[in-house]
Amino acid sequence: MEKINTPMLTVDQFKNAMDNNAVVIDTRNASDFIQGFIPGAIFLGTEGKYLNLVEPMFTPEQSFLFVSTPSTEKEIAILMHKTGFPNITGFLNGGFEAWLKSGEPIDLIIDVEADELIMDIPYDENLMVLDVRKEMEFADGHLANACNIPLDQLTDPGKIAQLDEGANIYLHCAGGNRSIIAASLLKRHGLNNIRNVAGGWKKIREEKKAEIVKEGKMLN
Repeated sequence: MEKINTPMLTVDQFKNAMDNNAVVIDTRNASDFIQGFIPGAIFLGTEGKYLNLVEPMFTPEQSFLFVSTPSTEKEIAILMHKTGFPNITGFLNGGFEAWLKSGEPIDLIIDVEADELIMDIPYDENLMVLDVRKEMEFADGHLANACNIPLDQLTDPGKIAQLDEGANIYLHCAGGNRSIIAASLLKRHGLNNIRNVAGGWKKIREEKKAEIVKEGKMLN
């Protein structure tokens, strides 16, 4: 059986690997990630729960760096190997705390509540609702005028090009985790004026003033 290594990198070693185009994946809890993460990192938490999305988003030839909760490194490495993505350059020794202590820059994701989104829609001409659920989920009910780009398509430059850089983008999925992944992907592509709707569609559909429509043809 192939031995699976989990190289632990200092902050400087981690930064050098980033400069060599390694993909940074953060597998911490969603609540920790949105409060601060390495710029350009992609959220695939919670503690590796969403690592199955590596396959549709990336190629096995790419190399990967991980920011994880201490003691989860081996489990993550095994999952990556099982998925067919063995090129792990290393894990950040000391996790995100080590990055913070080194004084390196961080990024964050702004959460908003569903009622804030509904209140903003009539008054913000530049507001765009981006629904990252699957097409059938979207067809079963969505906000009027929302744009649907399923999460697994957000690594497609052509799909990203559909988004207006000047828009105030409000992201949501069904419950809140997929939209955090989407937010990290968009930030990696340079789109920073984004907000994550906490609770996602589950909370949005509870709002009395939400204008909800369905796509009948797709449901037949």
